Amino acid sequence: MEQKRIGIIMHGVTGRMGMNQHLIRSVLAIRKQGGVALADGTMLMPDPIIVGRNADKVEALAAAHGIARWTTDLDAALANPEDELFFDAASTQLRPDLLRKAIDSGKHVYCEKPVSEGLDEALAIARYAREKGVKNGIVHDKLDLPGLLKLKRLRDSGFFGRILSVRGEFGYWVFEGDWMPAQRPSWNYRAADGGGIISDMLCHWRYVLDNTIAPVKSVSCLGATHIPKRWDEQGAEYVADADDAAYATFLLEGDIVAHINSSWCTRVRRDDLVTFHVDGTHGSAVAGLHSCRSQARVNTPKPVWNPDEPQTLNFFDGWEEVPDNQVFDNGFKVQWEQFLRHVAEDAPWNYTLAEGAKGVQLAEAGYQSWRERRWIDLPALGV
Repeated sequence: MEQKRIGIIMHGVTGRMGMNQHLIRSVLAIRKQGGVALADGTMLMPDPIIVGRNADKVEALAAAHGIARWTTDLDAALANPEDELFFDAASTQLRPDLLRKAIDSGKHVYCEKPVSEGLDEALAIARYAREKGVKNGIVHDKLDLPGLLKLKRLRDSGFFGRILSVRGEFGYWVFEGDWMPAQRPSWNYRAADGGGIISDMLCHWRYVLDNTIAPVKSVSCLGATHIPKRWDEQGAEYVADADDAAYATFLLEGDIVAHINSSWCTRVRRDDLVTFHVDGTHGSAVAGLHSCRSQARVNTPKPVWNPDEPQTLNFFDGWEEVPDNQVFDNGFKVQWEQFLRHVAEDAPWNYTLAEGAKGVQLAEAGYQSWRERRWIDLPALGV
């Protein structure tokens, strides 16, 4: 089968997310399967060059995975006309300038979220990419999780009837780093370094709600810094001044009310690290990362409130597993394949930098709501 090469400059993939999800489980997995099938039968084969500041880390990563090309010289990588796509998974603070530099080099751009720390910058870079005529995208990975795909299937089939509300729970206990090493990087908890769960997670909840339930119209958000002192990767104590929990209520199109708790200071007693419970007039469903369970109107039990007697109903009974009915691939890899097809043959692609700006808009509105203790409306973005 005929192959066509596409050169990809991968920046910031020495970190956990960039390395595991984007490099190993996406780009290298695509190479292992023989490429991405294009409409004309050609197989599009990614040829990555990994770029980073630490030569030892980059060289070791390349050697560990049989990657022939690596460099610490980003400018030289961008100057190579044979590499047409730039990907960034490094710091949010640096991302807008990196994307602009890549666009000026004539590269198509794909990046992690959020696209920037502020809405004005997010809109500016989205407009710049459009003006320069480069194809652009931002990761919306949770949309291709099996649990959310099944939830969307229920919505699209009319299973819920009229959707009334959504209750989301996300998070887990992130250790402080003193007696037990933290499982997240310390910069997440320092405001000056771009940390904060509102900026990290509300951009996810924007695209999840917009695409799986209904568009977000307004938000009321309360943030908190529950753990004010943590220890970094070197064991040094530091002030954790970024928000580590957020309690947000969203009003969606159709007067649907959604409430999502996001916390790195909670211990999990639910089906998964994130769950979404959707109630509708005809049925309800609870989705996690991989599974989704539903309860139709005809299967709904009829409890009676009686605090004087032990509860006789097992409320977990009567919920049915929504079947897979298809093979679900890694969500990051699925979107990499979609974007590569978009670059190579102009296949449909919805998750542009303009869509990424919506996530930044929601995070910014969440912080404003917290400061001003009021609801914030989300106007349409003119991109």
